Amino acid sequence: MTLKHGQAVWLMVAVTLMWSIAGVVTRQLEHAKSFEVTFWRSFFTMVSLLVILPLWQGRTVFRNMHWRSPYFWLSGVCWSVMFTAFMVALTLTTVANVLVTMALGPLFTALIARVFIGHKLPLRTWGAIVVAGIGIGWMYGSQVSLGAPGVLIGSLVALCVPIAGAVQWTVTQRSQAHGEKLDLVPCVLVGAVISSAVTLPLSFPLMATATDVAWLGLLGLVQLAIPCTLSVICARVLKAPEVSLLALLEIIFGIALAWFGANEQPGPNVLAGGALVLGALVVNELIGWRQRA
Repeated sequence: MTLKHGQAVWLMVAVTLMWSIAGVVTRQLEHAKSFEVTFWRSFFTMVSLLVILPLWQGRTVFRNMHWRSPYFWLSGVCWSVMFTAFMVALTLTTVANVLVTMALGPLFTALIARVFIGHKLPLRTWGAIVVAGIGIGWMYGSQVSLGAPGVLIGSLVALCVPIAGAVQWTVTQRSQAHGEKLDLVPCVLVGAVISSAVTLPLSFPLMATATDVAWLGLLGLVQLAIPCTLSVICARVLKAPEVSLLALLEIIFGIALAWFGANEQPGPNVLAGGALVLGALVVNELIGWRQRA
């Protein structure tokens, strides 16, 4: 599939909209909880990719995977951590808390790349890290002081998502430095398999109704398998800053959908703290984009 720039932009917007439905769909579940929610979503993601990958890349796709590469498996483990932590966090705290915490991914990526690859951080990125840290502290501090349930443990679980994402990016960069270009979509499949295998024993006794399974099947296909595949296609056309900025729409869409679709209204401190985080990320990317141009 070859896209023009404008088509890639709009397709990436559609991708972020598909990513953003996880929160509002999770709030529709009747009996499925915690690890069972993760298991079913990961399971349906795995099944969906087993169909999508051969249709997209041909029947040789599985034979061409880098099965012997440690980078391939490390990437898969990172995806499995992201899949598991994201859904468990959604069952512990609000959609807004989880999505704003996930937005820290680019900043964690910059820090981990600085430590393990030696990438230098410009002053603007250090500034963004400080401002985003203030925003997160404001957002969570106000909720903890009010005794909001699940905020602390939910935020710690949610933090695993951007950290694993940062490690995933670093693994990808290291693999390219060693002459091995990872295909990320097969790595997503490996992550879904690992997540399913790990969370299944923790899911018993299974409590999901048929309606719950249908909702989670929708997430596996529409919220993960399809958009992950489409995002790889978009990334071939769009520059990295464009992808980073467009990906932030997931936070806005996700909070809005949970607000209007599940009556989960974020408090003023959450909105203020989230605005600081998003503002820091947007300014950092725009300044960097302008300097490179």
